[in-house]
Amino acid sequence: MSNNNFMVRKAAVLGAGVMGAQIAAHLVNANIETLLFELPAQQDNPNANVIKAVGKLKKQEPAPLSIPSKAVYIQPANYDQHLELLKDCDVVIEAIAERMDWKKELYTKVAPHLGENTIFASNTSGLSINQLAQAFPEENRHRFCGIHFFNPPRYMHLVELIACEGSDASMLDNLEAFLVTGLGKGVIRAKDTPNFIANRIGVFSLLATMHHGKLCNLGFDEVDALTGALIGRPKSATFRTADVVGLDTLAHVVNTMRDTLQDDAWHTYFAVPDWLQSLIDNGALGQKVKRGVYQKVGKEIQVLDLVSNTYRVAAGEVDEDLKQQLKYASPADMFAALHASEHPHAQFLWAIHRDLFHYCAVQLESIADNARDLDLAIRWGFGWNKGPFEIWQAAGWQQIASWINADIAAGKSMCSQPLPAWVMEIGTDKQAAIHTKTGSFAPASKTIHARSTLPVYQRQLFPDRLIGEEASYGETIFETDAVRMWHTGDQIAILSFKTKMHTIGIEVLDGAQQAIEEAERNWRALVIWQTEPPFSAGANLKKATERPKDGPPPQPLSTFEQSIKSLKKTAQATILKAARELDLADVLMASKLKEVEGMVEKFQQTSQSLRYSMIPTVAAVDGLALGGGCEFVMHCDRTVATLESYIGLVEVGVGLLPAGGGCKEFALRAAQNAQDGDPFPQLKNYFQTVATAQLAKSAEQAKQLGYLRLADSVVMNRFELLHVAKAQALALAEAAYRPPLRSREIMVAGNTGIATIQSLLVNMLEGGFISEHDNLVGSKVAHVMCGGDLTPGSLVDEDWFLELERAAFMELLATEKTQLRIEHTLKTGKPLRN
Repeated sequence: MSNNNFMVRKAAVLGAGVMGAQIAAHLVNANIETLLFELPAQQDNPNANVIKAVGKLKKQEPAPLSIPSKAVYIQPANYDQHLELLKDCDVVIEAIAERMDWKKELYTKVAPHLGENTIFASNTSGLSINQLAQAFPEENRHRFCGIHFFNPPRYMHLVELIACEGSDASMLDNLEAFLVTGLGKGVIRAKDTPNFIANRIGVFSLLATMHHGKLCNLGFDEVDALTGALIGRPKSATFRTADVVGLDTLAHVVNTMRDTLQDDAWHTYFAVPDWLQSLIDNGALGQKVKRGVYQKVGKEIQVLDLVSNTYRVAAGEVDEDLKQQLKYASPADMFAALHASEHPHAQFLWAIHRDLFHYCAVQLESIADNARDLDLAIRWGFGWNKGPFEIWQAAGWQQIASWINADIAAGKSMCSQPLPAWVMEIGTDKQAAIHTKTGSFAPASKTIHARSTLPVYQRQLFPDRLIGEEASYGETIFETDAVRMWHTGDQIAILSFKTKMHTIGIEVLDGAQQAIEEAERNWRALVIWQTEPPFSAGANLKKATERPKDGPPPQPLSTFEQSIKSLKKTAQATILKAARELDLADVLMASKLKEVEGMVEKFQQTSQSLRYSMIPTVAAVDGLALGGGCEFVMHCDRTVATLESYIGLVEVGVGLLPAGGGCKEFALRAAQNAQDGDPFPQLKNYFQTVATAQLAKSAEQAKQLGYLRLADSVVMNRFELLHVAKAQALALAEAAYRPPLRSREIMVAGNTGIATIQSLLVNMLEGGFISEHDNLVGSKVAHVMCGGDLTPGSLVDEDWFLELERAAFMELLATEKTQLRIEHTLKTGKPLRN
């Protein structure tokens, strides 16, 4: 039995390299005091190696730390002076270089210093856990296991957990619960086979891609154009991903497969290509040295050309007809087209999928317990939208299997080994599908395995769903085209948006107000939660007006990238995409600004309703919460946010200002927290946040910027978000909730505050740092947040600020330069500084 009271108060990481330091960073992200060990430095300070590694964490992008100040909680240590500190650690994670001899030597050194109940785990990417365990004292092996984080540890959801023969079952259960809730990970139990599950399958897929790319005479950039978002994989595709991972790291994993998988029927292909070894020998290791398969020269992205052995401009393109099929055809139709086509691009895509399916089918029983574990490992570890078996099932299992068998017989496959017998039973009366609503197929027992019943998974009301599993979100209370209000059989109502990117238009505002009224009548609390991220990309004014019949055609809307790659982009890139979602071109062309003003007023009313409703309101935030979405968050009684929440008032990026209560809320908070009766010192910080459209890159940073309150909760696992939000809502209700009293005496910074900020803006204008229009937008923000042209210390109510917001928003929207900014952004995707 697992111990529900198992807690990790203190942890240690052995090894301050790239992975070790980042694992330590994520431990302190989770508020766990962490020791970081490294060899003593040959300097005055023996901890210099660790101190240097921690310093790099604060500068690294994407940031391993949720906020830079977390670095202070990583305690430097070395093996000569501090081994006795290990006895107080609940978990010790070894993350030194992938050398069996080095690891074993370290185990011998540290084992005598471990606490009686300390869990010791090796973060190896593929070495045998049972072989490593032999170096651990026999009496302690029940507390030894493998734990494989994926890089970067903060962002990648997957952790593989691997038992050795002596691992205690309850220890593994406790560690899994800690990884899931404490660190926010998706845990897959892998068998002790080389490279475990994700790397075994993912690296095979990469090798198959290299092999068939060469056979089809495709350039690296051409392969990447074919194997990225078009087929449901990360935008970094194949060779850009290799650069990010590190070409030396990739080569190590391939060599591990070559050395340890001698009996694998595909062993011939487990070799580092000559071109890859040449890059490594020349120090071109990928992104970490800014040169690998790709390099950036100025603003130009260049790719290695194997024909000339030089770099050229990257310009990979996909056949247009094929691109349309990949985007819009059903999986069955798409694979039928790939299989039938003679175009090199289609033949390439069919071949890499065929060999991937073939390899997964043959290896499944030896590396994983069931098909679900393999598919989730690839999704969570490599960022694919669907796992290999999910893709196969969606495309038509029996048809794909027959095509694979035909290619094996014709010698077209990379391997002549036949498909396992169980494959041909899937999709028949014997076994309907590999993934079903009750579980996934396990080839060893030829039965369906249900999901884990560990108590920790009871917190995941709606876990990451596989094809074949039912998507049933509670019982509907009411539903419109824009929103759905529902419940899960308790007294907490849930509101979810149905709009694209969960943008907020008139219909969502109407639905939110209806939901608040319904909740006040019949429910104890209201939680705003989306079935998929983001929380909300902000206001959508598109439907507030109609374009005149003789107006120009609408600009195409963009979409936000939902993978981790897009969430690492700069705040400005996110602002530009948000502008497209706003689609303000429709508003400008319609020239019905009064209707827009009416929508802004309704937005403000809805925000205020969230604040002053008679039932507690809780925002459950995951991913982006921009503009109006952020304003909803700021007005709920509580927010529960995942660590990877990206929150901000970004309207200034397109020449506007927050007008859904965001400026008012910052002014109110500054007044409430005023010291010596002066709100300006705090207000100045809030002004900078709004005027520079700062986007918080974590929930912790959102607290620092003021978007979230200190009392708001941060959860590590996005699949536990709704559970925690409902618990917070119920706790507020149980405490005989009453809404806060409306603020009627808000102290303003007034004209003195406005003048102070304007003087700063003038200095920036004269220094060439901002434009005239930047100055105007900044001045409008200052005017609103300081409470207008009033004497400092004057007292106003919330409606005063809301009127200032509306007026300033409409004034800016009517200016030619804001209109030009919006139109330029929509057309080019780039900001206009005018």
